[in-house]
Amino acid sequence: MRTDLRGALPPRAWAWLCCAALGLSLALVATPAAFGAGAAAAVHHPTKGRVARAFFTTDVIDREPVNRVLVLSNVKDQIFFFTDLRHMQGQTIIHRWMYKGKVVASVPFHVKGPRWRVYSSKQLDRSDLGKWTVVVTDSHGWPLKAGIFRYVAAGGSGADAPVILPPDADDQKDQ
Repeated sequence: MRTDLRGALPPRAWAWLCCAALGLSLALVATPAAFGAGAAAAVHHPTKGRVARAFFTTDVIDREPVNRVLVLSNVKDQIFFFTDLRHMQGQTIIHRWMYKGKVVASVPFHVKGPRWRVYSSKQLDRSDLGKWTVVVTDSHGWPLKAGIFRYVAAGGSGADAPVILPPDADDQKDQ
């Protein structure tokens, strides 16, 4: 006999229970015991510093993005991913470009100062339509931030119309 708990619990309680179960599962998987003997060295220590800004743009001028891209028409065939790093000097971060769930490029950066702005770019094939992702990782592959944009056919309207926003001025004030 199957019992469905979702009907027996209020929606908030059900959501909390699911989150708690997921957190417990992740905690059990991430413990050294889950990896076997000598796994203590495999446990990731948190990266020092932070990613202040990370997003797609159509260009970078004087180390600043000119806009923020959410949806881009395939009239354009190049895109940039901009990242503003704080207090990560001495570390390596990587832009991992992904298309259709596969890594298509990895671009490492060696951070040399307390505020370090970097960007990578991708020449796009006009037929590579769909979701593109860049995951910013530390040198161990630990994800720090991610950005997503959709590449659409020219002449789209509604959901497929290009969406390009100005860079957020509030982000730049964050020192």
